[in-house]
Amino acid sequence: MKVLIVEDEYALADAVASAFERNHYQTKICQNGIDGAQEAASGKYDLVILDVMLPGMDGFDILAEIRALQPDVKVIMLTARGELDDKLKGLKNGANDYMTKPFHIEELLARADVQLKAVSAFEEQKLSAFDLELNLKNGELSCKSTGESIPLKGKEYELAEYILRQPPGQILSREQLYNRVWGWDNDLESNNLEAYLSFLRKKMKLIGTGAVIKAVRGMGYRLEEKK
Repeated sequence: MKVLIVEDEYALADAVASAFERNHYQTKICQNGIDGAQEAASGKYDLVILDVMLPGMDGFDILAEIRALQPDVKVIMLTARGELDDKLKGLKNGANDYMTKPFHIEELLARADVQLKAVSAFEEQKLSAFDLELNLKNGELSCKSTGESIPLKGKEYELAEYILRQPPGQILSREQLYNRVWGWDNDLESNNLEAYLSFLRKKMKLIGTGAVIKAVRGMGYRLEEKK
């Protein structure tokens, strides 16, 4: 799970990030509203921890952009304000939860877990596109046309899961795929993406699927039916 922390008080943001990372989340910090809005709209994150008072752009405006572009992302707002009107404004405009500073980080973690588990509780057990099907419980990639299946692990599984969660035919940039699977601060060579896409394509061929991951020049990759 990936968490974006949009908070201009770096000491607080760093403490929150450290707590989430100890609980096996990946995190990124943005300290101003403009950078925070761009990151939040990218589709990389499962949860956004969003301060209200930010330089450049306030949290309510960022929330409006998130809800317009990424309606399923969970958002917990933070503020030093304790007024009921501010809380109601955040909740009415799409925040999933609201915490007033100062707060206990353990409580924030607990609230984040509630939001993310609520998503997981309704998640489908399988993802599918064309004749491909990915079992989210055991990691098996299957072809409904041939009845064949093959296990996926590690980065192959993460790539397949992310690709199959997108609408069929949607172009995904190299940056989207690389950041989602390896993380924005990973220092691995970017050709790791091509290597793992190659592994995944070979396994798709082995099970006889009619779906292919096609490179789109200058744009990225998309899942489509073999022509």
